[in-house]
Amino acid sequence: MAYNIKTINREQIYLMPPSLQEWLPEKDMAWFIIDVVEQMDLMAYYRKYRADGRGQEAYDPSMMIALMVYAYSNGIQSSRAIERLCERDIGFKVIAGDEKPDHTTIARFRQDNGKAVEELFAEALKLCAKAGLVKVGLVALDGTKMKADAALESNRTYDHIESEVKRMLAEAETKDTEEDKLYGKGKRGDELPQELQDRGKRLARLKECKARLEQERAEKVANKKEKLEARQKQESDSGQKQRGRKPKEPDAVIRADAKANVTDPDSRIMKTRSGYVQGYNGQAMVTEDQIIIAAELTMEENDVKQLIPMIKKAEENIAALELNDETIGVVLADAGYCSDTNMENIEPDGPECIIATKRDWKQRQALRESDPPRGRIPEKLSLRERMQRKLLTKRGRALYKKRGQIVEPIFGQIKTCRGIQRFMRRGFEACAQEWKLICATHNLLKLWRSDKMVFNET
Repeated sequence: MAYNIKTINREQIYLMPPSLQEWLPEKDMAWFIIDVVEQMDLMAYYRKYRADGRGQEAYDPSMMIALMVYAYSNGIQSSRAIERLCERDIGFKVIAGDEKPDHTTIARFRQDNGKAVEELFAEALKLCAKAGLVKVGLVALDGTKMKADAALESNRTYDHIESEVKRMLAEAETKDTEEDKLYGKGKRGDELPQELQDRGKRLARLKECKARLEQERAEKVANKKEKLEARQKQESDSGQKQRGRKPKEPDAVIRADAKANVTDPDSRIMKTRSGYVQGYNGQAMVTEDQIIIAAELTMEENDVKQLIPMIKKAEENIAALELNDETIGVVLADAGYCSDTNMENIEPDGPECIIATKRDWKQRQALRESDPPRGRIPEKLSLRERMQRKLLTKRGRALYKKRGQIVEPIFGQIKTCRGIQRFMRRGFEACAQEWKLICATHNLLKLWRSDKMVFNET
């Protein structure tokens, strides 16, 4: 019986050379990324290369940038995975022009061009603004905990770190003495074995952890001393003791349970809904159309100190876009950003802030069960009480309901849909650059799906 099935011939030889233009449909994201990168100012990358034509040829920076942007847009961060896909995936082959950069080249390019990669966020935002996607009348702010390239189990106490540093320094001194006897004083001898080189890096990280814990203790001592002096001054001026518990004297030594991570000393232990992670706190200011207008990374677990800096950063980014009469009108934020200090420091002529005063589920319950306030605002209300009253108004309810709809899907799209749940690089500065790249690719995906890209005429 002869089946009506198309025959597969894997030994077919091309009669004409294949064209990259025919590998993917015209509206595929790979072509979009190539066109987007052509619109960007990439001189910061090209300046690093020699202009006299000498030396070994390097891959075109515009191709490497397009490759990274395309990879992160598809949730692929690993340089080894990108190398494999350049051999097997049509989209990656088109982006790379059928070249096959190895994972070391890809990783080194990402590391050496960290600052320039960070600027891709601003370039992507400009393209979104050019397409008319940046409307900032109403924006929402939130943070998400991103895992570092380090394990929770790598945290060590100060005492353990100090003893380990002393032990390794003593071993190094003993080794130096032995080598002086073997090779002669001042003579180098052969290269150290790989395991000792790695231990040298470990010692550097241990010293960094030790210094970080000592710095944090010094800062806490200074803060407590400042609070005690302020309290004593108020009591002296008023002639009365202040109510409430008196601040404790600062500890003379670093607490025994204070910890730092020996893999990535800059990372912190962060609490999430599903438990604790070793990582950083990624902040994002988002428009109603889910375009990220400001993205920053912090080592602070709590969001409370990020409100004012994120508003200022968003205003700077919007000002740089030079949009006609586009200014931030209202900022929505959850209770993590609520504090008397924040509400006191909100600029009177700046954006209006609507901040939850209770945890999310309690705030939603209060909005459901409480009646809208009537009459004039009582004069003796505290800043927190005034904010709660604003939330309970019909306007406040309607606006705050949009907060979750605006900003929370952003993190779901990054972490769940694209699968980006951790950083590939180590150190705060490197992870901050990677966070900007992640947010830039989010904006570019929004631009691609909107089909509103405006290209320069050539």
